[in-house]
Amino acid sequence: MPLKIDGRIYYRTAEVCQIVGIGKSTLFRWIRQNIVQDAEYRDRKGWRLFAEHELRSLEAETRRIQRNHVGNNVRNTLDLVA
Repeated sequence: MPLKIDGRIYYRTAEVCQIVGIGKSTLFRWIRQNIVQDAEYRDRKGWRLFAEHELRSLEAETRRIQRNHVGNNVRNTLDLVA
């Protein structure tokens, strides 16, 4: 369940992953590889809290990667047929 802090909505890691359709390990790998930015905020336990704009950015990156992946699979299939 999203948190509302000072009028802004934040999502925990598990929520973000579920919304964008990736696993936590994928998210953490993308953060380590600087593919996506780490969360700007953390709660008092040190857990990541993603703001709405960070969630949207992650969704866009996920769509971009999925499009490239699908495009590569189509090209690979066409190469096999030719």
